[in-house]
Amino acid sequence: MNTSVSTVAALRAAPSVLRILFLETQMEFLRLLRSPSFSVPVLSFPLMFYVLFAVVLGPPSAHNGALARHLLATYSVFGVMAPGLFGLGVTLAMDRERGLLELKRALPMPSGAYLGARVIMTAVFAAIVSVALMLLSATVGAVVLEAAQWFTLFIASVMGVLPFCSLGLFIGTLTKGQAAPAVINLVYLPMSFLSGLLLPMSIMPRFIQQIAPLWPSWHLAQLTLHIVDNDDAPGLSLAAHVLAVVGEAVVFFVLARRRLSKLR
Repeated sequence: MNTSVSTVAALRAAPSVLRILFLETQMEFLRLLRSPSFSVPVLSFPLMFYVLFAVVLGPPSAHNGALARHLLATYSVFGVMAPGLFGLGVTLAMDRERGLLELKRALPMPSGAYLGARVIMTAVFAAIVSVALMLLSATVGAVVLEAAQWFTLFIASVMGVLPFCSLGLFIGTLTKGQAAPAVINLVYLPMSFLSGLLLPMSIMPRFIQQIAPLWPSWHLAQLTLHIVDNDDAPGLSLAAHVLAVVGEAVVFFVLARRRLSKLR
């Protein structure tokens, strides 16, 4: 009897896994929110670029037309890439360099809470960027979409952060803390350009158009463009784009896990 009572008491005293995950996510979110070098560019750059190219430099007739919708779709992808790449890649590299990763492993916390909290944190930042872009496009850009389109675009943007989380995680296992921002920028900006996020893919050289399917950002952009009823990639179905995004997320996550296991 005493044994069963003590067991129940121990279970009640044990911290909840969900609570640990929530607290870890909250602390990581506040950590990056209070870091201007991360939060300012991640939250403001997509909005600034959208205003510049869709409103300031765009012709007046485009405010209610294809250009504003196209840029909403592509900058939604551009906006969610940064939280995944920098939020996981840079923080992991710095945690490794400072010995914080070893401390986290030694703590009596559930396996996977460290990575899980950071993935949720990047999704929260992606959600903030997505909502801000949609509000901006609906007001300043005068974009008109159905409620289902707005909702689907939001879900696609938030879920689309996953392959960039995996890629950022993999890069974070390869680089040192101080070098991580530069290395990730060498991936982030060229990938954005080669995926047609900064300039329309139709004006790109042919060889760039041919290698575009290599990048998860291109596949995600084709999904968001389809949602806003703009362009579809010729020859590829929506299922193929989804499969490519999920597949690249899994591949980079597996590679990152193998690297992390070797770093023990």
